[in-house]
Amino acid sequence: MSGGDMAKPLLGHRSTEGDCGAAPPGGRTVGVLGSGDFARSLAVRLVCSGFKVLVGSRNPKRKASLFPAAAEVTFQAEAVKKADVIFVAIFREHYSTLCDLADVLVGKILVDVSNNTEINHHKESNAEYLASLFPACTVVKGFNVVSAWTLQSGARDGNKQVLICSNNQEAKRTVAEIAQAMGFTPVDMGCMSSAREIENIPLRLLPAWKIPTFLALGLFICFFTYNLIRQVIHPYIREQKNKLYKIPIEVVNTTLPCVSYVMLSLVYLPGVLAACSQLYYGTKYRRFPDWLDQWLQHRKQIGLLSFFCAALHAVYSLCLPMRRSHRYLLIETAVKQAVEKKMTIWVEEEVWRMEIYISVGIIALGLLSLLAITSLPSIANSLNWREFSFVQSSLGFVALVISTLHTLTYGWSRAFDENQYKFYLPPTYTLTLLVPCTVIIAKVIFSLPCIHHRLLRIRRGWEKGRYVKFVLPSATGEFSSGETSSNV
Repeated sequence: MSGGDMAKPLLGHRSTEGDCGAAPPGGRTVGVLGSGDFARSLAVRLVCSGFKVLVGSRNPKRKASLFPAAAEVTFQAEAVKKADVIFVAIFREHYSTLCDLADVLVGKILVDVSNNTEINHHKESNAEYLASLFPACTVVKGFNVVSAWTLQSGARDGNKQVLICSNNQEAKRTVAEIAQAMGFTPVDMGCMSSAREIENIPLRLLPAWKIPTFLALGLFICFFTYNLIRQVIHPYIREQKNKLYKIPIEVVNTTLPCVSYVMLSLVYLPGVLAACSQLYYGTKYRRFPDWLDQWLQHRKQIGLLSFFCAALHAVYSLCLPMRRSHRYLLIETAVKQAVEKKMTIWVEEEVWRMEIYISVGIIALGLLSLLAITSLPSIANSLNWREFSFVQSSLGFVALVISTLHTLTYGWSRAFDENQYKFYLPPTYTLTLLVPCTVIIAKVIFSLPCIHHRLLRIRRGWEKGRYVKFVLPSATGEFSSGETSSNV
């Protein structure tokens, strides 16, 4: 099958009058047991990849209209007899219905594509259970991480990897060739004991996002509570003013940038800690603590959550003038100005502060958008390592610096205004500056020539206290008595 054909969706090829056409003569015959959505999608992809497909069903006349015209729908026993490789596309609970075909299945390769409903639901994997039912067959686990949509739409529209495991190398090679012919990338996961892990993969719900999500939620709750005390509870206790209307929009909008800003700094803080560790021990070969390893591995998710909060902050900020409370306060200000007979309330410093604040914020959001886009696999795979490192590391640090400027222009001189300390609590933005400023100062220190050079040597393999002696040969080709050495 050509690469151009693989890119074309096959959603319109499910009927008996499909455009895939019959398999070319001499193509491998493959059997499919089952008539569900996955079995139908598998049959479509196999037919369009040049295979002769036999579909085994308990009611072939009723199910024939669901499959392509090029696929032969027959009884299970007939399909098993004519095919050497058989895809078992039925649920684990129905494996026992195939026991009547045990004699016909001897020597066949059975490809188990099933999944469980829960992680580690059974003591043994579905593939191992199938192998125990049919010991005379060779069972291969595969295609369970590929969705029916990917099979129909083409591998370019979904995950191209097909995880395969079996105790028989020849059977794995055969299934891998079929996967390649279908446009997928087979990945050898080893022996059958890996089937349990492969079956758990489709059941995991965003495993890499668990810790970053809880971190973001924890920060949101902390900052939300802090802002609630300052903006709602303090006016109610001290001035008997009801400010509860601020909770849905204003308090949330004050909290989101705090979370985004701190999360962005947490993307680059583990790199600072790793550099400190390498400088302290004088080697890059000492393993980091487990918590730091986990932190380094979750930087992508932390950065994307930072962008998500920043985007929400931008949307919430645009909605602030739409609130009825904002309109009332605007009218109230105008009335007070008229009563006091003020011609203007223009404050040059405040005007410039807000102009700079908004402009810098837009630039920061643009850089965060660029970081988020380049972290997507489809974009990241089109960049070489230097380009990817420049965007994620250099531009990312620039985004952190500009976000810091955005925060400082927002706060301006409020940190020195005693009226801003509600219940003696400092303004929220002063708390958010702690971690980012630490990261920025550390990055600046690491950029100093003396430290940068030492860190670069360590990352290129140099170790403190260890020397390798190189002996240079003499001009005659033999080692002289006064050999020249070099310490590295």
